[in-house]
Amino acid sequence: MPEPTKKTVKEAQKAISPDPAVAEPKPEEPKEAPPAPTGSSASDTSGTVSDGSATEGLLESHQPDTRQDLTGLFTEKPQSGEVNVGENITLVARVCGESLLKKPTVKWFKGKWMDLASKSGKHLQLKEHYDRNSKVYTFEMHIIAAKANFAGGYRCEVSSRDKFDSCNFDLVVHEARTTDGFDIRTAFRRTSTDAGEDSGELDFSIHSFTEPEVDVWEILQKAPPSAYEKIAFQYGITDLRGMLKRLKKMKKEEKKSAAFLRKLDPAYQVEKGHKIKLQIEVANSDAEVKWLKNGQEIHPTGRYIFESVGNKRFLTINNCTLADDAAYTCMIGDEKTFTELFVKEPPVLIVRNLEDQMVMKGERVEFECEVSEEGAQVKWEKDGVELTRDESFKYRFKKDGCKHVLIINDVTKEDCGHYRVKTNGGQSLAELMVQEKQLEVYQNIADLTVKAKDQAVFKCEVSDENVKGIWYKNGVEVKPDARTHITHIGRIHKLTIDEVKPEDEGDYTFVPEGYAFNLSAKLNFLEVKIDFVPRQDPPKIHLDCMGRTAESTILVVAGNKLRLDVPITGDPAPTVVWTKGEKVGVLTDSDGRVHVESTKGHCIFTIEGAERQDEGVYSVIVRNPAGEDTADINVKVVDVPDPPEAPRILSVGEDSCVVQWDPPLFDGGQPVIGYVLERKKTKSYRWMRLNFDPYKETTYEAKRMIEGVAYEMRVYAVNTIGMSRPSAASQPFVPVAPTSEPTGLCVDDISDTTISLKWRAPERIGSAELEGYGVEYCKEGSDEWIPAFSGLTERTTVIVHDLPTGEKMQFRVRAYNMAGPSLPATLQQAVTIREIMQRPKIWLPRNLRQTLIKKVGEMINLVIPFQGKPRPQVTWTKNDELLDPKQVSIRNSDTDTILFIRRSERKDSGKYEVQVQIENVEDRASVNIQIVDLPGPPQNLKVIDVWGFNVALEWKPPKDNGNCDITGYTIQKADKKTMVNPNLQICVFAKMENCILFCSFPVSLTESYCTYVLLEYICQVLLFPHTDPLVSRSVIAGYNATLSCSVRGIPKPKITWYKNKMDITNEAKYRMFSNQGVLTLEIRKPCPFDGGVYMCKAVNDSGEDVVECKLEVRRKYMPLTQELPRNLHSNS
Repeated sequence: MPEPTKKTVKEAQKAISPDPAVAEPKPEEPKEAPPAPTGSSASDTSGTVSDGSATEGLLESHQPDTRQDLTGLFTEKPQSGEVNVGENITLVARVCGESLLKKPTVKWFKGKWMDLASKSGKHLQLKEHYDRNSKVYTFEMHIIAAKANFAGGYRCEVSSRDKFDSCNFDLVVHEARTTDGFDIRTAFRRTSTDAGEDSGELDFSIHSFTEPEVDVWEILQKAPPSAYEKIAFQYGITDLRGMLKRLKKMKKEEKKSAAFLRKLDPAYQVEKGHKIKLQIEVANSDAEVKWLKNGQEIHPTGRYIFESVGNKRFLTINNCTLADDAAYTCMIGDEKTFTELFVKEPPVLIVRNLEDQMVMKGERVEFECEVSEEGAQVKWEKDGVELTRDESFKYRFKKDGCKHVLIINDVTKEDCGHYRVKTNGGQSLAELMVQEKQLEVYQNIADLTVKAKDQAVFKCEVSDENVKGIWYKNGVEVKPDARTHITHIGRIHKLTIDEVKPEDEGDYTFVPEGYAFNLSAKLNFLEVKIDFVPRQDPPKIHLDCMGRTAESTILVVAGNKLRLDVPITGDPAPTVVWTKGEKVGVLTDSDGRVHVESTKGHCIFTIEGAERQDEGVYSVIVRNPAGEDTADINVKVVDVPDPPEAPRILSVGEDSCVVQWDPPLFDGGQPVIGYVLERKKTKSYRWMRLNFDPYKETTYEAKRMIEGVAYEMRVYAVNTIGMSRPSAASQPFVPVAPTSEPTGLCVDDISDTTISLKWRAPERIGSAELEGYGVEYCKEGSDEWIPAFSGLTERTTVIVHDLPTGEKMQFRVRAYNMAGPSLPATLQQAVTIREIMQRPKIWLPRNLRQTLIKKVGEMINLVIPFQGKPRPQVTWTKNDELLDPKQVSIRNSDTDTILFIRRSERKDSGKYEVQVQIENVEDRASVNIQIVDLPGPPQNLKVIDVWGFNVALEWKPPKDNGNCDITGYTIQKADKKTMVNPNLQICVFAKMENCILFCSFPVSLTESYCTYVLLEYICQVLLFPHTDPLVSRSVIAGYNATLSCSVRGIPKPKITWYKNKMDITNEAKYRMFSNQGVLTLEIRKPCPFDGGVYMCKAVNDSGEDVVECKLEVRRKYMPLTQELPRNLHSNS
């Protein structure tokens, strides 16, 4: 137990100067007592540290962890740390990705089961990034504005396929420091009592001499928990939480419960929607049990079921919800047992993913996804930054059952980017593209020529129905009045002038608001002069103001109305005939689309919904008795182009593709000015436009795609009339990049006509699967590469056959995937195709360099490797004679030879020799084999002398020693009549030279007894027990410790362990193991009281042996009574 902690020590901690000029602690030294556990560096990154030490501590926390005890996947583990309330701290874990086939998965937990991924928000952020140069994954957990309840134990787990690693660490949260009323001058009082001004050391305890010493530990141990805060305030304890943790870890004598035979486990876990059963055992089967949840008594309902079976009591909770995540108490009288139930939510999956969107500036955007569970928490991010509600209401988040919607109002160019929605079970990514609004003119205003009293109508149509505009006449804004009317209906803007007058003639302009262009047209006033004419006036067609006949071309958009209004004169009123082309016939309104109308002074020809076949030359003929007149009008019907053919994908890249298409077969009567492309994901229904301005070429490179996702492309053709219908969609394609080149290409073997190559897989494979490798070769100095074989190979080794002997050849290997071949990996220099002779060499295994001893009947299988090129000839002999293939099996390969005897006999003993030979070069090796059997019986056993309880025996060695040296003899005695003796004694001893033995027996040797000698091949020797020594150790409290030694003895000795000469065999704290003579004593979670002298004692019939060692148990934390390090009080 630690010594009592004095109030003076606590106040000494409070008196440390915060000024870095007075006392600036080093980054690696603890700032408060007690210090964090050894190796903790995360505390250097917490909160705000005094001036320069903060920067140095931060730099130290990001240095790679070079400790030698790191194992598993972590290259740097998150360390325990300390932080003040309201400050920030970053905990870092690093994983090396060189040996990993895919990105590792990292999870952060608090306590045992709380997954912190679902708790991300204002105070907790999880980040990760990957360094391609060092191939290191860095995972960070940022705690922002720490609170007091953030303190506790944390765990970080990393997994990658079949590999797994985890690390535990602690976070201590201190109350915010206050420096009110602090006089820094009092911190410089010297402790020395000598007269010198500079003598002694600085004392930071300030007023410690005025207060009596108080044992705070003793007060806290005796006080109830409700009084802890009052005691801390009274005695100036600022780190109450830390003191209570250490107080809890102090050894306490646990009182055996009189009411409970078995208590609740410390914690339970259950998945949401499942049921769990809590169980206890009571000492009294009639005892009344109460169950409480967070201090409130639980009553039986449909979800809470109480059961009593004998001494067992059960609480069953059905259909667990998050509300059941609480602390539960079972009470019998005044005794209680506690547990905590953690309800684990199942992972929330994204059922419907986000879709890419392209909108115009100022519009509203909605990203919608659907998750697997209602009310689930999701997190929205833009380019890796979490989105939150702000005061401008830029982002709005909407929930509707399983649907989650992100709404962005009034999008701008800054809103472009990738938007991601995350749940604790998945994520989805989509791209937002914002384009500037571009106003398109569907119908321009046209020049008008009108007569007096007629109506003039200027009309235009634009793409945006919300755009307003202003009309100008000769640069002066037109104001509406009784004759002038301005209307705006949808996308159509009109300026109407009734009863046109000569002053209305001029240039009229329409300017859309917010756009830098205008539409202009001219109003011509046709003045009609009345002159005296004779009654017979020949007809005239007035196609212009001068009244001359002329050919004119009129353009009309397909689908629009074609109206030809031709002024005519003549007296009497002429008749009008319309014809088309060379057709001799009159156009009438027989088909319903053509209308011919004649009024005074005008003949009007109208076609409703003009079509391509309406294109041609129209002739108007007017006749009266005075004559006739004719005019030709050329009408051209223009339309949008036909759709292009389906585009073709020429090539794909990591995030791009090159697409090509053919121009449309019909351009609509107007030249094609460009093309517009769109793309979509194969499983989506939303097309995204890639360009707004017409693209003039027929080959386009589309970028900013996601690798590994299937896309489709389509094309529109655009002319001055408008945009065609879309083309058919292209074949689906996946943007992928070729792999990197194979690595480590080298020559494995070579002969006169073949070569064996080997290589390693490319470092970067990409999202597409690797289809295989292609191998090519060419002669040195030539550029003609020849495939070594047809198709691809999936292996990383290949043998190329049929090569010309003696030629210098160059070889290269390419990796292929969906995107095509990678860059080639080429040998550094050309290779001459010629087999290289290698001297024969036998590599005799180490175990065959000594005599190989086998028992009769055992199998012999000798494998002897060798080298040599070309393949050497192998010959086996025994005692300089060739082996008989009927008795011995020989199998040879290119690299080894095998000698096999299924059932060995004594005649198989001898010297075996193997020879490998290439032409005149050879190598030899020999193996000695000894086949042994049981020896024969000893010869001529006789009694030499008998005296007292002793007898002297003599015998001769056996004739047959079993092809092995005699190691000893065994002597037995038995009753002559029954040949059975319950006190049978066996004496085993080593080989004797004179074969004479003196034996002593507990009874007199008479004629009723006989002795005889038996010889054994394998002799068991009766040995005194012998143990290897124990080694003294020093361990840390709280971690299991083991003591090990080894023992030998026949018969098997009995083992007993002692602590301080006390038998600990039946102690539950200790576990003893014995495996193949290795003895292990395991001490479970030792405390300082477990230190002492441990002794292991081995006993058998021949004697005993004892070894001992000393075990020291160190505390995990430095006691508060320990003096502060002197360098903490020294000046910087």
